[in-house]
Amino acid sequence: MRLLILGGTQFLGRAIAAHAHAMGHDVTCAARGVAGTVPYGVRFIRVDRDEPDGLAPLAGKAFDAVVDVSRHPGQVRRAVAALKQGVEHWTFVSTVSVYADNRTTGQRADAAPLRAPTTLEMKHSTEETYGAAKVACEQAIGEHAFICRAGLIAGPEDPTGRFTYWPTRLDRGGEVLVPGTPDDAVQLIDVRDLAQWIVHAAHTRLTGYFDGIGPSSTRGQFLAECADALGASCTFTWVDPLPDFAGFATRDTSPARDSGLTVRTLSETARDTLSWARTAGGPVTGLTADEESAALKAWHASRHGAGRR
Repeated sequence: MRLLILGGTQFLGRAIAAHAHAMGHDVTCAARGVAGTVPYGVRFIRVDRDEPDGLAPLAGKAFDAVVDVSRHPGQVRRAVAALKQGVEHWTFVSTVSVYADNRTTGQRADAAPLRAPTTLEMKHSTEETYGAAKVACEQAIGEHAFICRAGLIAGPEDPTGRFTYWPTRLDRGGEVLVPGTPDDAVQLIDVRDLAQWIVHAAHTRLTGYFDGIGPSSTRGQFLAECADALGASCTFTWVDPLPDFAGFATRDTSPARDSGLTVRTLSETARDTLSWARTAGGPVTGLTADEESAALKAWHASRHGAGRR
């Protein structure tokens, strides 16, 4: 394929470009280029999607498929207007944050209710408006597209540091402070598996709405598997339960698996993420060792005091 990625310089977009190139496809990434660099062997074209004519550098170039990872409705509308009519397949990477109901378990992408779309032309959406902005993006794309609603994406090169916290923390061993309960649901996907499926979807011309995420497990199973994979000796102290998001990490992803999504083991993701964090100094988002120690001390003190009353 001649594949155009609108983005491609960071995390998922970069992983898609790397996998597509490794599979022998002709890959072009179009972005501002401020978030990072494209993988070796991938063509880069500088564009500014916030400008009305920002995609002009792509004029006259032919592509078989397009992958868009934007979170800004205005950018998506301009891309659709400029490019969609001339390509055979369109992928939009959306998010499970588009869903309005995070309490009902076992929901599927083809039936779950969505948030109301934002009506704003936002250049910089916040976490509060992220889901609504992605709904507006989906609506701007229209029919005959592959809408991949990604969940929590983990693995090497993660700029958020959210998943990376756990392999790096477990690797230190000892008493680990964990929010919630061992039975809370956890659901994530390795960035490399998601990238592989997105390229597969473009190649097979898959269309429709899918949740791009792995199977659900419990938080206790998640931590135990990660600790075992890293050879870490840990004990877990469970503190205040999380808010009521029981359905957020229990999505039924069987349609995605039936359509070619395969996922590696959590153990492999944990080991590879820790290795990358060590060698590249990747970001880690979470408590520092001192903050965790203070929180554990306060937690145990409160429990001890409650036991005396």
